Amino acid sequence: MQLKRVVVTGMGALTPIGNNLEAYWEGLRTGKSGSAPITYFDTEKFKTSFACELKGYNPEDFFDRKEARKLDRFAQYALVSSDEAIADSGIDLDNVDKFRVGVVWGAGIGGLETFQNEVIGYANGDGTPRFNPFFIPKMIADIAPGNISIKHGFMGPNYTTVSACASSANAMIDALNYIRLGHCDVIVTGGSEAAVTIAGMGGFNAMHALSTRNDSPETASRPFDATRDGFVLGEGAGALILEEYEHAKARGAKIYAEVLGGGLSSDAYHMTAPHPEGIGVVKVMENCLQNAGLKPEDVDAINTHGTSTPLGDVAELKAISKVFGDHATKININSTKSMTGHLLGAAGAIEAIASILAMEHSLVPPTINHNVVDEQIDPSLNLTLNKAQKREVNVAMSNTFGFGGHNACVLFKKLG
Repeated sequence: MQLKRVVVTGMGALTPIGNNLEAYWEGLRTGKSGSAPITYFDTEKFKTSFACELKGYNPEDFFDRKEARKLDRFAQYALVSSDEAIADSGIDLDNVDKFRVGVVWGAGIGGLETFQNEVIGYANGDGTPRFNPFFIPKMIADIAPGNISIKHGFMGPNYTTVSACASSANAMIDALNYIRLGHCDVIVTGGSEAAVTIAGMGGFNAMHALSTRNDSPETASRPFDATRDGFVLGEGAGALILEEYEHAKARGAKIYAEVLGGGLSSDAYHMTAPHPEGIGVVKVMENCLQNAGLKPEDVDAINTHGTSTPLGDVAELKAISKVFGDHATKININSTKSMTGHLLGAAGAIEAIASILAMEHSLVPPTINHNVVDEQIDPSLNLTLNKAQKREVNVAMSNTFGFGGHNACVLFKKLG
């Protein structure tokens, strides 16, 4: 069977460094930090008092007050970013077969704030179960793609992938395969997350996953730096319109990039820690290259998972050196989490968008906040430190890994 080609024809972003695609790129290009003291709740007794919150986001700019109350923030973010991506694609929704348009979305946690607030409300009451009738439909992770499809009438495949921080990368790979196999013409894909909450911060602090650099939040996310002490929690969403190539060509769509392939693997090692030698990460990149029909030397840039954790950063770079050999030193490697923080289930989506924008603008965004060399990291690797680097990027790889050992990798190619 001849697999169909798949391209990206629209994108949307709602991130801690920009509330739309253009602003997101400006933040990436200039090395902007999205980390700042938390404004959502009192952090006086928390080990970590900062995160990468959205700035200037007002739900009433996008929803009426009644509608906003029915949507957890993660679902709001999904609708906002997907609306931007659909508009960006230029697709005429009145002239598509909506049975062949799907929504495959990623969310690692879903409506955590809704769950938290309803349980707190019950615990503070008299024991009578007075729960909001929208509690369950606001909370469940699959409600984001459900709401996107309801709004636009998309009647193709519709579901959420949940694989922790690899969730939206998994969603993109599923979307790629549905279109490749001829089951859909268009799929809205991506991911959203809104875990900057009492429960989210408290839970990640309890497992010692977060940076506690409260004296300097703007520099706390420092991937590959010897003084890194954990990730910075972020929130937001990224959306991509994946479309069958001939379908996009027939309507004269702008094409950002071709999605060449995706790879998956498992560490099968530990609930939260990566394999120290990066065995699963080696395999996921090898699988992705094979799926795309590429050789290691074809890759120009890699947006790493690069969370700013002591173990994860080293393991991933070891794996890159093993897969790419001598060519590893010729690749621009970066971690945009140094700017956005870690958006959990939305990370793969916004980082795929960053990779595609790097191709479009021939500029690789920096890994900011790097000051101290880590002797465990190969000094010959180009980690795109502190300043964006001009470079023609024809093939870009995006890595995303999740608690539970989930590994996902996606490859994009610039169309000539």
